[in-house]
Formats: sequence, C-alpha cells, structure tokens
Amino acid sequence: MNFTLEDVEAVLRARGLAPRGAFHPEPPDAVAPMSDGRAVATLVLAGNVGGGMWQTFARERTPGPDPLDRWSARALGEAAAAFGADVLLAADPRHPFQRWAQRAEPVHRSPLGILIHPDHGLWHAYRGALGFAERLALPEPDRRPSPCDRCAERPCLHACPVAAFSTQGFDDAACTAHVSSPTGVDCLERGCLARRACPVGRGSRYPDAQQRFHMKAFLAACRGSKVRS
Repeated sequence: MNFTLEDVEAVLRARGLAPRGAFHPEPPDAVAPMSDGRAVATLVLAGNVGGGMWQTFARERTPGPDPLDRWSARALGEAAAAFGADVLLAADPRHPFQRWAQRAEPVHRSPLGILIHPDHGLWHAYRGALGFAERLALPEPDRRPSPCDRCAERPCLHACPVAAFSTQGFDDAACTAHVSSPTGVDCLERGCLARRACPVGRGSRYPDAQQRFHMKAFLAACRGSKVRS
C-alpha cells in the first residue's frame, strides 16, 4: 500500500481529528511493537486544536460512560483501517503521550503543567496516535521555543482564585473544592480561569460547551467516577 503523511492527515481530518505531528520512533520513545509484531516506523499523533473536533464529537457521541474516549477510539480505528495501522490511545496510561507530543510538535510544558503550543496556546489536546510499519517521509521538525520563555508576567499562575497552581505544582484538592462550590461556577461552566488567562492562542479557545464537558470530566476523574454523556 502506497500512501503519504498527507494522505493520513486527510483521513484524520475527515473523521473530525486534527493531525498533531509525526516522528520516527527510537528506542527511548518507548513505542511498543505493532499488534503483528512489526516495529512502528512512523507514529502520527491526532487530537484536537480549538473547537474543531468538538463539533464532530457532539454530533456523533453516543450514550454511556467516557463518551469522548469511546468516540476517539472509534474515529482513530476507522482512520487506522484505511492504512493497516495500529491505534494507540492517549487515554491508555502505558503510552507516554506528553513525551511523544514533544517529539512531534513544538509543544513545551507550561507553568500549569499543560503542554503549550506557540500558535494554539493551551487550547489543544491529544486523543491518540496511529502506528505504521512504513517509514513515511516527514517534514523538517518545527523547533520553535516555548512562548512561556518570553512571558514575564505569567498571568496563568495568578488567575486561579484558590492559588491551585504554583511553581511547586498543582493543588488538585483546592481546585476540585473550588470548582465544586458555588463560587467556582465560572470555572465549571466556562473553563479554568488560569488556563483562560494565558494570552497565547486565544483564537483557539474552546467553546463553552467543550469547556464545560472537560471540567466535568476533570471533576469525575478526581472523584474516581466515570464520565457519562
């Protein structure tokens, strides 16, 4: 089967997913062999940028627990079937997606712990990857530096009403208590205030419905419960 990275990206976009870069794995990347035992020669990441994926997901979501994870698995599975690829889901903790993302794109760890992109800021995510036995031709890596390096004020660290973010880490207990309370309605309904304070990539900000979905998913994860549609 002859195909290119551009062919793969077109199929991902047709399924509502945004291509999120690609790389040729090396042993330190800890990419497991394919289901048929062959080594993965090219890993193509997929996810969302801004609210584009949300429109497709909202239209296609089905009732039940973890609707976004199930939709992602289905969409990636359909894309993989077109090329004989394997699916690696970002929801699987065995896969070091943050490391892979930094190999595939110019993303860097922000003061909030979320990966920041120089164009999209904090408004992006990874849903999974496609593993190929074929070594696809890839463009030159984008090595732009972190936009946080030239951000002196770092408003993200000062916007949280309960100071859940600091240089020492994230206080998840303070965050969940605030978001679960009447005073945390703005964060719950419109998204994390600290995340919204970042000046980078504001044009990619998630719509309120998507923000609300992710915040409720965050609360459910902190409480150890399932996210339901």
